[in-house]
Amino acid sequence: MAQFVTLEEAKTLPFWRRPVALLFLMAMAMPIAFNVWSALLNNFVIEVASFDGSDIGLLHTIREIPGFFAIGVIAIIIFMREQVLGLVSLVLLGMATGITAWFPQMGGILTLTMLSSIGFHYYETVNQSLQLQWLKIEDAPRMIGWLMAAGSLATMLVYILLIGTWKTFDLSYNFVYLTAGGATVLIALFAMVAYPQFEAPTPQNKRMILRRRYWLYYALQFMAGARRQIFMVFAGFMMVERFGFEVHEITSLYLINLMANMIFAPLMGRAVGYFGERRALGFEYIGLVLVFLSYGGVYFMGWGVLIASTLYVLDHVFFALALALKTYFQKIADPADIAPTAAVAFTINHIAAVFLPVALGLLWLISPAAVFLLAAAMAATSFCLAMLIPRHPMPGNETIFSDRLPQAAE
Repeated sequence: MAQFVTLEEAKTLPFWRRPVALLFLMAMAMPIAFNVWSALLNNFVIEVASFDGSDIGLLHTIREIPGFFAIGVIAIIIFMREQVLGLVSLVLLGMATGITAWFPQMGGILTLTMLSSIGFHYYETVNQSLQLQWLKIEDAPRMIGWLMAAGSLATMLVYILLIGTWKTFDLSYNFVYLTAGGATVLIALFAMVAYPQFEAPTPQNKRMILRRRYWLYYALQFMAGARRQIFMVFAGFMMVERFGFEVHEITSLYLINLMANMIFAPLMGRAVGYFGERRALGFEYIGLVLVFLSYGGVYFMGWGVLIASTLYVLDHVFFALALALKTYFQKIADPADIAPTAAVAFTINHIAAVFLPVALGLLWLISPAAVFLLAAAMAATSFCLAMLIPRHPMPGNETIFSDRLPQAAE
């Protein structure tokens, strides 16, 4: 029988059984399956299924469809607790990842991509909600930074094993996918058994919430989703297609990203707490404009693999500052809106993801540089929106245009 514990009561539990420990455990479980799938993906689909730019665009469109329907989480949490849904989603992600190599044809790859994506996106929706409910506002930027670092550490250890054993032991895609997916499943099952059900102090609304005063948050989420697609879909694909990176080489690049994340994510969490969300996001978006313009230079100017690899790492580091978007919402939100708005925000974040990969996959066949120039324009638009965040956001002061008096929620 499930044990229910309030956040206040949880302070008396051993540290490893407290809510923050569960957040860290989940933060380390998810990347094992997802990032191993990502690391092998480009080589797997090119070598096994002969994908081109259009095919990879279609795959990522399929992958993002569940994100567009993340709003379905609102209906599910009527019947299932968020904590349970998050762990069930991890199990689905791990199982679908584990059997990826069993179905090497286009149809099988797309089907398992869809299933793993449902697990990933529903987990991420719930995880974001639980973080904002379980972490105090004053601690959230720092703790979210450490959670990101923990996920990077777990993935780094897996990547080190992958780099050291892929060629040495002539590993197969099947073995690696099964191992990574199985590890995520086992961790999720352990968490189901070992942790009580934690009760946040504010009951969550279990219906769709759209409030006018959250409009800037929605706009920033939309632009973040559109911009992220270009990095997720085409940056790694460029390294394989243009520079011929093999599995151990692209994994080495991911490993550098993880090491950078472990170092900088906690520092970025502290920076968000000190400088505020407006300055942090502004810095991120200016950096991304420069990075995406430079990606274009890889094609226009013929820059080599060293510059392209450096840009890939910088790209990843800048994206870590996106934690400021979470803490901005935490500061302006009605506490009861966190769960439904996390679902709505994930759907908004994925609106562009449904059509953008396919459309840009076709553009990629004509001009890869144009894809990255479009991403630079998106980052510039995001910068303009970020400048509308006030220095001290709070309910009633959501944007620089808001009255500085408390308002009724709308």
